Amino acid sequence: MRFSFLLTAGLAAAIPLDEQLFGRSVDVGSSLHNTNTQEVQTRDARGDPEGNGFHSGFFYSYWSDGRGSVDYRNLVNGTYRVSWTNVGNWVGGKGWNPGGPKVVQYNGTWSGRNVNSYLALYGWTKNPLIEYYVVESYGTYNPSSGTSRLGTVYSDGSEYDIYRTQRVNQPSIVGRATFYQFWSVRRNHRVGGTITVANHFAAWEKTNLKLGSHDYMILAAEGYGSTGSAHITVKEQGVDEVPYPNEPNSVRPNN
Repeated sequence: MRFSFLLTAGLAAAIPLDEQLFGRSVDVGSSLHNTNTQEVQTRDARGDPEGNGFHSGFFYSYWSDGRGSVDYRNLVNGTYRVSWTNVGNWVGGKGWNPGGPKVVQYNGTWSGRNVNSYLALYGWTKNPLIEYYVVESYGTYNPSSGTSRLGTVYSDGSEYDIYRTQRVNQPSIVGRATFYQFWSVRRNHRVGGTITVANHFAAWEKTNLKLGSHDYMILAAEGYGSTGSAHITVKEQGVDEVPYPNEPNSVRPNN
């Protein structure tokens, strides 16, 4: 987990969405940018660079602590593929900036059942600075370990347990800071389905967990002290177009 302690998730396989579930794919990024041969060779060798920005009409974020090896690759529309080996900590994925109470639809594969990894809707707010997770699957480490459950919410076919943790002087989207983490942890693990984000935001509010102004929100894979892989496609339910069709492919450094 980029800025938090880690969990782990179960190996669950589904069919990457691209054309089967989300319809015809349109590579907005490739129509906006021509990639030269040297850039292609670099990407093939190392994957995409760490940072955040836009790719193929979606926002993305990818961070690691520099330990081990991560091969993260943005693919067409809301799809990404990643493999990691003996990492310290890494997290990344595609989604939106800003986030908000969307109905998120996702599918794909994730190999985290027997390692320290998880699959989650992951985002940030400012004022207050909050890091939040709607955990869909975790593996060998339960993110709720060492803290007390504040409540539950039933959404999208399962109970989720609600927790709050605190990070002190840790990396964040505004640099090092002290901030709270909000958690909804799904009891029936899965890889694929819909996440009605508004249900979690409302449940957190009822337990006095107050979000701020939305920054980014992604469907993220994360690994901690582990080796694994994921291939995920994400979109907003009922929306066939990419959310940012006019944004050129871009990357900027992480804080």
